[in-house]
Amino acid sequence: MQREGEIRIPSGCAISAIFSKGNKKVQGADMIKSIAVMHERSNGLGGGFAGYGIYPDYADCYAFHIFYDDKISKKTCEEFLEEHFDIINLSKIPTTNIPEITNKPLIWRYFVKPLSIKLTDSQLDEKEFVSRCVFRINTRLTGTYIFSSGKNMGVFKAVGYPEDVGRFYRLDDYEGYSFTAHGRYPTNTPGWWGGAHPFALLDYSVVHNGEISSYDANRRAIEMYGYKCTLQTDTEVITYIFDYLHRKKHLTLDEIAKVIAAPFWQTIEKMEPNEARTCEYLRNAFSSQLITGPFSIIVGFENGLMALNDRLKLRSMVVGEKDDMVYIASEEAAIRVIQKDLDKIWSPRGGEPVILLREDK
Repeated sequence: MQREGEIRIPSGCAISAIFSKGNKKVQGADMIKSIAVMHERSNGLGGGFAGYGIYPDYADCYAFHIFYDDKISKKTCEEFLEEHFDIINLSKIPTTNIPEITNKPLIWRYFVKPLSIKLTDSQLDEKEFVSRCVFRINTRLTGTYIFSSGKNMGVFKAVGYPEDVGRFYRLDDYEGYSFTAHGRYPTNTPGWWGGAHPFALLDYSVVHNGEISSYDANRRAIEMYGYKCTLQTDTEVITYIFDYLHRKKHLTLDEIAKVIAAPFWQTIEKMEPNEARTCEYLRNAFSSQLITGPFSIIVGFENGLMALNDRLKLRSMVVGEKDDMVYIASEEAAIRVIQKDLDKIWSPRGGEPVILLREDK
């Protein structure tokens, strides 16, 4: 097995996604098969998946997936949860023992609803109340990390190659309308369970290939709005930027793309006047959320998916379509392995968002 530092892959990391606009059931096994094709783009220091529509029996509950260092951490966290939430169900997340996945924390899942009296006293809307509780747990409770907190969705991640992580979490037992996947090749940050992708907050999840050179500026700016970056990786900040722009500032998905992968000023000067004014406003109003450096990202959210390259397209991304199904991956092979007969296959331009929404929503 190749070890970290023995091989350098300039475009390392792999991302992949499957999305059904018509609400067909997507199998978790297909997502494992897709990301496994890009095995060489990872180095075994992180892999993970996000699935949407996977908890229909608890669709109105927040699904907290939590890593614990030990039973003491678990007890402390559960005391906090019981004080702030109605715990509808709790259990260990089902896993399979495989030799490739080691140093496992305690991994638990809770389906919860905010206690009405706590929510009323907080004077916050429900999502803001939940997000603040998540940050409070992750920053104040030692040995505890909530790595997934949305409704009817869940993140599954670990240190390992993504296909091994998928087998570890028994992902083939899950089905939903959308899945994303990531194989990690970290270059500047350590490989650890919390640092694997996807990164998530509420129903937003992000998988990312690339490197954010603007990370420090982005981090300082987003932490002014109450977010806390604690996970030792630049990708975490993308999740919080997306949450801030979409949930809090109510920007459209196209506007968000124009913020985080903003057109160059010389490009804006050549635009039609109305479009130019919009882009100029977004660049000025949200300059601290501009992300620079090479990246391709896939953002999952409730009933939708968005894929985006940096404005120079320094990382690869391919999109395939078949009927109401859409496939996105770093390489065409990762799409062809699960759908050979495509109606269309193409590569988005730099800064051009691919926005997918469920047709029944």
